[in-house]
Amino acid sequence: MKALTWHGKRDVRVEEVPDPRIEEPTDAVVRITSTAICGSDLHLYEVLGPYLNPGDVLGHEPMGIVEEVGPEVTHLRPGDRVVIPFNIACGSCWMCRRQLYAQCETTQVRAQGKGASLFGYTSLYGSVPGGQAEYLRVPQAHFGPIKVPESGPDERYLYLSDILPTAWQAVKYADVPRGGTLAVFGLGPVGQLCARIGRHLGAERVIGLDLVPERLEMARRHGIEVVDVNKLSDVPEALIALVDGRGPDAVIDAVGMEAHGSTPGKVAQAAVGLLPDAVAQPMIDKVGGDRLVVLKAALKAVRRGGTVSISGVYGGEADPLPLMEMFDRGIQVRMGQCHVRRWTDEILPLLAGDDDPLGVEDLMTHRMPLADAPQAYQMFQDKTDGCVKVVLQP
Repeated sequence: MKALTWHGKRDVRVEEVPDPRIEEPTDAVVRITSTAICGSDLHLYEVLGPYLNPGDVLGHEPMGIVEEVGPEVTHLRPGDRVVIPFNIACGSCWMCRRQLYAQCETTQVRAQGKGASLFGYTSLYGSVPGGQAEYLRVPQAHFGPIKVPESGPDERYLYLSDILPTAWQAVKYADVPRGGTLAVFGLGPVGQLCARIGRHLGAERVIGLDLVPERLEMARRHGIEVVDVNKLSDVPEALIALVDGRGPDAVIDAVGMEAHGSTPGKVAQAAVGLLPDAVAQPMIDKVGGDRLVVLKAALKAVRRGGTVSISGVYGGEADPLPLMEMFDRGIQVRMGQCHVRRWTDEILPLLAGDDDPLGVEDLMTHRMPLADAPQAYQMFQDKTDGCVKVVLQP
């Protein structure tokens, strides 16, 4: 089959790789009909190369049609249309019974000290072949795959794989009081959905901050109040002034480790990326740093006693934070990989009707064949051609 494989920094290629097959009784094989490029895939394209090997298959936002199931997969059958969550969970261990699926003890990557295995996401998370491919082997398929209706375009349901429950969790973690104000830093795909979900779940005022005109315009047409950070000299100060001189009740950081405007962090990440993997891996693990300009702005902008919810991916072990200010202002912080299956039963009914209250059909800006995935990655990374969300079709 054809699949998108990693070969180095900004070097991804569509190649022939072996077809997947059933290896365990709880496996399924799914023929992929749509698979998206996620913002966190761009971390693999840039800074997390030391944890990848040439030929690794990327991608963790897939959906498709079940082709084959193992003998212990009883709720699926060939022909079912399914979405595949990005994290791989058994559904029955101690963590899963508490709906902490991103920490599944059955698939935890204990050798790396990490949580549940992920599709297409480095040796840190199990080196499981990903879904930017024609077919995908799905471990723990007795629990993970989400059956969706046979009708409706893929993009109505595709985002259940990651970004929609990720955004839902971010808003739930933000704990915005009804009638309160939510600010969302970063209006990429997750940030767009955070803003819409915030309104849907009762925030009276939602403010989205970004620097890309197309992202700002997309949020604006969904009733989001937008702020172009290019026009501000002090983002936290401006946001506090904008919200009663107090700041928003909650702030979501939907950006993560590669934020624009963090020149020292960018230089440090680039320098580590030039080192041999054997040297770079322990450096990232012990002293790695992130670009923290957005996170620090979020921590400084939220009102006293407010909540900062972090959905953007961070990977640094030695990140300095303004702890005195955080402590003094009584800020709550919640974060972590999304527990996808914890939220999907709440979200799925919103996707099945005709009204599309979360606007999921107005998120994809580019649909491209899998063969064009290398160009799609570059376009998404460079934010050219109005690119907000790319969906690939094998």
